[in-house]
Amino acid sequence: MLKTGDKAPDFALQDKDGNTVRLSDYLGRKVVLYFYPKDNTPGCTRQACAFAGAYDQFKNKNVAVIGISKDSVASHLKFAEKHGLPFVLLSDPDRQAIEAYGVWQEKKNYGKVSMGVVRTTFIIDEKGNIEKIMPKVKPDTNASEILEYLDA
Repeated sequence: MLKTGDKAPDFALQDKDGNTVRLSDYLGRKVVLYFYPKDNTPGCTRQACAFAGAYDQFKNKNVAVIGISKDSVASHLKFAEKHGLPFVLLSDPDRQAIEAYGVWQEKKNYGKVSMGVVRTTFIIDEKGNIEKIMPKVKPDTNASEILEYLDA
């Protein structure tokens, strides 16, 4: 299990436009890396829209925002266009980053147990190390909590 201070696992995943993006591309600036279950579901949409609404504040702090789910590149493109999402969405159908970051876990929903992405946010520092881990975040407050943390 990853912990604060660990080197953040690098990855090479495709964005909504089919470009390959690596975490190492962002060395020298902070990164908010958030993992979410699925495009166009109520909680994930609220979380993405909250990040979109706060995007200028992240940009002014030179902080990159990256969302990762198992959804396809095409799904991310539709999701980003539908909701005007200005940040990077990465497709991880093979769970390369999802498993490296330990967010593929057993989930219980209405008594049914299944495996899935547990909504988790990582703040990565300028050197590529994990500065903060926020497990099981709430979609509506995740972006504002990160901004509060960055301002502290």
